[in-house]
Amino acid sequence: MAVTRILKIQEVLHRCSISRSSLYRLISKGHFPSQLRLSPEGRSVGWLEEDIEGWISSRKSINDGKLT
Repeated sequence: MAVTRILKIQEVLHRCSISRSSLYRLISKGHFPSQLRLSPEGRSVGWLEEDIEGWISSRKSINDGKLT
């Protein structure tokens, strides 16, 4: 059985090599995977690792395998 990991914001920023402001801009435009609320108040959020890996793969496809 596969383990589903939830990534916190610092790990997402590191893996995607983007700034916090770029992340929020992508989210607001609908160009980034949805975040999950980890607490009832919504102050703690995370992303599914598979969603982030999929987003990174899609960026590679867009750039013909060349990361910018």
